[in-house]
Amino acid sequence: MPRKTPVITRIETFIHPDYSKVLWVRLHTSDGLVGLGETSFGPEAVQAWVHESAAEFLLGADPMKLDYLWQMIGRAGTTTSRARGTEVRGQSAVDIALWDLYGKRVKQPLYQLLGGLFRDKIKVYNTCAGYSYGVNRSGHYKAGDVDYRPDQPYEDQQAFMTDAGALAEDLLQDGFTAMKIWPFDQFHAKGNGQFMSKEDVEAGTEPFRKVRAKVGNKMDMMVEMHCLWNLPTAIRIAKSVEPLDPFWFEDPVPMDNIDALAQFKNSTHIPTTASETMSTRWAFREAFEKRALTICMFDISWVGGVSEAKRITTMAEAYHLPVAPHDCVGPVTLMCSVHLSLNAPNALIQETVRAYNHTWYKDIATVLPKIEGGYAYAPEGIGIGMELKPGLLTDKNMKVRVSEL
Repeated sequence: MPRKTPVITRIETFIHPDYSKVLWVRLHTSDGLVGLGETSFGPEAVQAWVHESAAEFLLGADPMKLDYLWQMIGRAGTTTSRARGTEVRGQSAVDIALWDLYGKRVKQPLYQLLGGLFRDKIKVYNTCAGYSYGVNRSGHYKAGDVDYRPDQPYEDQQAFMTDAGALAEDLLQDGFTAMKIWPFDQFHAKGNGQFMSKEDVEAGTEPFRKVRAKVGNKMDMMVEMHCLWNLPTAIRIAKSVEPLDPFWFEDPVPMDNIDALAQFKNSTHIPTTASETMSTRWAFREAFEKRALTICMFDISWVGGVSEAKRITTMAEAYHLPVAPHDCVGPVTLMCSVHLSLNAPNALIQETVRAYNHTWYKDIATVLPKIEGGYAYAPEGIGIGMELKPGLLTDKNMKVRVSEL
């Protein structure tokens, strides 16, 4: 008799108030396997899309048909959008879970499914976020905030705002030789990104000067600009930091005008990195064709999942461009990014956040990638190689929604 093909029988989504901007997806199959995925921002909207739109294509489907399901669930949303919209974030989380299922079924790690190890380790840099930054908490950094922890060792955003040189020394001792900071963000509200005074430009540049004064060229510095600036202001910032030879300028302008991005890139000899805010191969195709970036950055949990990240990586290689996967999102995203970074011939460097790895990532995940001496190493285990901790799944505060056959 022909072997019965396993199908997806159950979709679960999870939102926890302690990690209120993160959504996890688990896909169950008829032969007892479970695949794990993740995305972030607007989790309630993404959750609704997964259950009310994507579930129609997923329940009863063969989970091994990754390309087919990527196309089908894409029809439930606008997957050609440049922005990281609700549908693409949901598609990303589902796709990650499908790859996890694939690895578990064939009993191989994700990097093997992608084509095997191109390297045994990948250089990492530390994004200097603190404990409360981004998807985890409020994102504010000032004394009195509930999540501001000046007594803890990895309050790195506060550190770069006060003594970036001392932070660079500490990072070197911890094995990091590259760091990313964003001291210009504090001035955005003054002019809504349209203007910056000479005084503020100087103040924003000062942390980079402190790093060079303290550790010289031992530390590479990435300038995070968060898509906050109009073109003239972005160029003005770049000209101020250029003499300090940063490693890259990241997301200098909003990613809704690739010609403006190209104009910025052509204004500086420092590499331009973009963009975690772009989704799917179609947006990156335009950026590649217009030579608008030097280094391709994407977030696996926003760009369209592992499937799309691999396609974009290969497309970037054809343009002789490196990739640098983003993570300031969650442990599943970090783990998948490390798998891809170890597989891709054109992977340059992998983002990580030590404040997260030492705190809430450990609270969520059963295992994290090995990061040591400034490098990330191949994860062990099959599939993506991690699960959510059982205690988190059964926590009384966890909000769970289920769709099933």
